[in-house]
Order: sequence, then C-alpha cells, then structure tokens
Amino acid sequence: MMEGTSPNKEANRERFVRIVERRVNTILNNLDSLGKCSNRRNYEYTDADVKRIFREIEKKCKEIRILFDGKGNTRAFKLE
Repeated sequence: MMEGTSPNKEANRERFVRIVERRVNTILNNLDSLGKCSNRRNYEYTDADVKRIFREIEKKCKEIRILFDGKGNTRAFKLE
C-alpha cells in the first residue's frame, strides 16, 4: 500500500486499473476491427460515410473525457 493511502482507496485504485486496462484494450481491439472495414475489396462506402463514422467516434471520445471531468451524457450511433 502506498504511504498516506487508505486500504479502501488502494483497493479502488487497483480495481480501476484492472477494469480500465481491460476496457481500453477492448476499445483498441474494436478499433482494429473497424479498420478492417476499410478494405474496398470487401466493402463499399463513401467518403461521407467515413466522415460520419469518425465524427461520431470523436464526439464519443469528447463525451467520455467530459465524464472523467465530472459531467456528460451518452447516446447511440446509427450510420443511416
């Protein structure tokens, strides 16, 4: 345990690190999977589709950042 840290705070920190690492790795894997959709031999899409996809991803990243600052909301994405 770190000096000046209560056992409960340390347990909360350990739980945070464990959960965040797993969730961030899941997000990174999902982004890798999304990248596979860029293969034009297998998929057809427009530049407008790509802009909408990344606009939504960027919005969600901003929303999550705001949550870590203590405020924010969530919503669902739909391409069409």
